[in-house]
Amino acid sequence: MPGPAPGASPRPRRGNADPVKVLMHRHRELCERAVDPLEIAAGLEAQGFTDRTAARFRHRDVFSLAEELYARVPRGQERSAPAPEPERARAPWALAALAPGGAAGLTGLGLALGHGPVRLAVAAAGALALGAALLLAVRRGPFRAPDGGTVPAARLWTLWLLAYAVGGDGLLEEVLGGGPDGPWPLAPAPLLGLALAVAPAAWGAHLFASRARRRIADSRGLADFAAATRPLLLGTVTLQLLALTGLLALTGFSSGALALGTLLLLARLLTVHGFPETASAGLAAACAAEALAVASVLAARVPVPGFDALAAPVRALVDAWGPGAVPTLVCGAAALGLLAHATGALTRASAHATP
Repeated sequence: MPGPAPGASPRPRRGNADPVKVLMHRHRELCERAVDPLEIAAGLEAQGFTDRTAARFRHRDVFSLAEELYARVPRGQERSAPAPEPERARAPWALAALAPGGAAGLTGLGLALGHGPVRLAVAAAGALALGAALLLAVRRGPFRAPDGGTVPAARLWTLWLLAYAVGGDGLLEEVLGGGPDGPWPLAPAPLLGLALAVAPAAWGAHLFASRARRRIADSRGLADFAAATRPLLLGTVTLQLLALTGLLALTGFSSGALALGTLLLLARLLTVHGFPETASAGLAAACAAEALAVASVLAARVPVPGFDALAAPVRALVDAWGPGAVPTLVCGAAALGLLAHATGALTRASAHATP
């Protein structure tokens, strides 16, 4: 006789006087290792439970079912709830979030004062310092992903996108003009704005995560939790857009950098909350589109009939809006795609389980 489908929600047996007890035995490991009822609710939701499923276990929603499971599963004395994080523990990650802006600011000052070989040395040292500061920022506090919860290739995609923000527009202009015949102009100013925006982005991610977890006390079900969490996500993205716009206005506004900053924030939020593959796919798609834009112009130089048409879309876009239109369109489209996914994925209780 075939068993139940792999993803199907379990049904309590007819005539069982205590269906919750059956569920408790099926998910004893989840219930025993949970540090709070939210973690049980997140685990049940990840396995396909809904509020309608909870009704079959005589509960109005998954949250109240998780609370009963948490209360009924015995725990040893050695397992206790973690102590609340002291306020001073925020200082290390707050300083780490400020480090990229500090490194970029000092590098910009050195570039402004340096000349010749000194300027080149400052740029190289600044690039290394900025890379180390960014690595520190994503390994501390609200930007820290769970152990094993990252895709290594995402670092390469991020590096490409940041490099294109500095030199991609100049390279595209040179390629469209028949070059490059030598070094093309770089625009490090938008990178300074992006680096300074790491700090407000980290605070926004912290507020989103902490307030989303607090919604559990006021939510009456998974749908209610999602409805309450969705405005938090949209508000976090909106506030970061405003902060990044202001910083870019001070350092050198670029619509491409604005779109890139939004894309990087959404990718990191998805990574932190358990969706690193989706985040990496969004970054990789943006990289591929930017590389394709440059490659299509170069391919149009091949003396083969019809190849000259390959550069027509990019050339028309640049003629109408300038070279910055390419990263704006590419990163903006990728950011919209990740935002659409995040409004569903990051409003689930399972996305806010205790690491």
